[in-house]
Amino acid sequence: MSTEPETTEDAEPGAPGAAAPQGDDTGGDTGGDTGGDTGAGTDEGSAATAEGAESAAKQLSEAAAELAAQRLERERIARRKAEKQGPVEAGRKLSGTAADLLAAVRAVESGEKPVARAFREPEAVPRATTPEPVRPARPASAPTGAPSAVAPEAVATVHAVLTEGGAPDTLAPQVVTALGEAADEQLREDPWQLLRVPGVRPEQADGFARALLGAECGPDDERRGRAVTVWLLEQAALAGHTVLDAAALTAALAQRSVPDPDEAVQSTLAEGEALVFHDALDTAAPAAEEDEETEERPVRVLVGLERYALAEESLADSLARVVNALPKQDATDWASAAGSASGSTAELIGAVAGHGVVLHTGGDASRGEPAALIAVAQGLGLRAYAAAHTPDGRRRFAALLSGAEPHGDAHQEVQEQAVVTVAGLLAGAEGPGRDAEGTFGLDLLVVLDAPQLDIETAAMLAESLPDGARLVLSGDPGVLWSAGPGRVFADLLAARVCPQVASRTPDPGPIGELVSGIGIGELNQVEAPGKEVVIVPVRDAGEAVHRTVQLVADSVPRAIGIPAEQTQVITPGHGGAAGTRALNIALKERLNPGPGRFGGFDPGDRIAYSPAPGRTVPGHVVKADADGLHLECAGAPVVVPKERVEESVRLGWALTAHQAVGLRLPAAVVVLPGDAAKSLTRPWIYTAFGRAERHLSVVHGVDQALAHAVAEVPQKPRTTRLSTLLTAQVPVPTVPTTAG
Repeated sequence: MSTEPETTEDAEPGAPGAAAPQGDDTGGDTGGDTGGDTGAGTDEGSAATAEGAESAAKQLSEAAAELAAQRLERERIARRKAEKQGPVEAGRKLSGTAADLLAAVRAVESGEKPVARAFREPEAVPRATTPEPVRPARPASAPTGAPSAVAPEAVATVHAVLTEGGAPDTLAPQVVTALGEAADEQLREDPWQLLRVPGVRPEQADGFARALLGAECGPDDERRGRAVTVWLLEQAALAGHTVLDAAALTAALAQRSVPDPDEAVQSTLAEGEALVFHDALDTAAPAAEEDEETEERPVRVLVGLERYALAEESLADSLARVVNALPKQDATDWASAAGSASGSTAELIGAVAGHGVVLHTGGDASRGEPAALIAVAQGLGLRAYAAAHTPDGRRRFAALLSGAEPHGDAHQEVQEQAVVTVAGLLAGAEGPGRDAEGTFGLDLLVVLDAPQLDIETAAMLAESLPDGARLVLSGDPGVLWSAGPGRVFADLLAARVCPQVASRTPDPGPIGELVSGIGIGELNQVEAPGKEVVIVPVRDAGEAVHRTVQLVADSVPRAIGIPAEQTQVITPGHGGAAGTRALNIALKERLNPGPGRFGGFDPGDRIAYSPAPGRTVPGHVVKADADGLHLECAGAPVVVPKERVEESVRLGWALTAHQAVGLRLPAAVVVLPGDAAKSLTRPWIYTAFGRAERHLSVVHGVDQALAHAVAEVPQKPRTTRLSTLLTAQVPVPTVPTTAG
């Protein structure tokens, strides 16, 4: 391995023998773009949906689609609340031991039993140690901090309260958005409600409360206990959890100087601001015989916000319905279709023929299998659709269906109307639309990149499926989990309640070989005769930035023939000397220098636009005028109002792995500065390296930490209930799981 190559030609071909990334977006597990870096959640912020987009004919912008999807989510939650007679009424279908557990939950919530009895074995407080937090999609209210969505009079009254309490009056629009038009009254009654505003921390809310309440303010105030409890649950959601273990929650409250953590949790439950659950720990064990003397089964006590609890229960209920609603007699000739295919494609078609929900696992090369399934289903006269998470994913899969070149004309028209985006499908802007009952007009839905599904999006999709429809979730289980709360795909795989078809189609070439090894915990040396994989050793962050700019602007275009606009830089976090901020400044100076007169941007700048929290769409700046910053994202025009630019648009030559998770580009330059070593995980490395199709350069400054992370640092755990709920409601499939 050469020590200081000036160009790609001088660098050493092969595998990254020992390197590692810096503060990451590794949050892969602490929340994807969610639980990671201390900068991302704030910088990407709760990116508001852009308004005023100049839509193409009959096509809504990503922002409009997101708003519509949020409206559907609000209606869904309101409908489910109306159906519920008790805090956990969604469990009304349960029986036996599950029903007994539900009764115990309600007894705690009603006050018959103190919550404190359930808190045993305190655990270490979960910490978001990764460097890139991204806020999950917020309730379907106006986007946080959107000035146009709040009444000026309400903002003015909140201004006065904030000033009196010594808080920045610039928070006023966000306070009104979070608390409503009576926000000033709420703050005077309960100053700790300031914690509802994204970015506000308990110590800041404490200072605000002391200024307003004076001597009446104290750490034992039950209002403070409730507010901090809810805040901790929100922070857990940022890290990807849908619930928290009760012991971990009380331990965290104690660390936040709440004198009686158990009482704080009980008060929060009594006010309906959170729910408590008792989930059996031995769900795989056979049901207990009806013997009153039988020992009680062990349970774990979990506490979560209603929003995510409802979504998790709704998803389990809906999946059970889809599984059970499949017709026993189906006239569709699936057998002939499966007989004409081979390998894992035939297995996938066969599994779909007999089951309502099927899981398909595999890398990017395996997408030909769900594409073949869509083609077969359409040939059988079924209404079959595929949904991708990003416009790029939609374009790539449509090209696969039509046989077009994946990286042809950037504005290539999508030929297959059967390929949609998840946001567009939910909003009714793409795909079959909804019938009078609100269900999709389809017979088969294939969701691509399924690990990106957060719990709320998955619940909305499953609820919208008509009886008799089939659902296929397809994706690579090795990549980073969703930016929002939950681990839907992983929970379904773990529950083993539906057939799993593992693709046997390997990703091709040296990059495919390298990434496949990483997926099983091995960092292998690979032969790269065409310099498909190149290692560029660096000594420090400054050299890492220099080498990265050199690779993107000169070496890769000259030696590999891939232009700069088709090369994506990926680095662990936003901050630091070699984070996205520093790299984007250096890359802009080299590739598109300018004064940044439009809020730091110039025409031609490559950008990353966040139409909603946790979602990133690449594009470039077209112009700016009185309406805002004009972008082109995935071939569609988008206008971002100037007051929203700072929170929703970033320079995009360099991204984090969570931002890039849905992308595939001809070349990728993965930057691993020395300070990234402790934050590396196998999923982060797997995701970052896997974004490259033809060429991967690794700017390597982490010594042996890369090999250590690949071998020994798995995905960070998330606490969820979906697997338990599914095991209780969905029968075990009759088709065995296939191995890859």
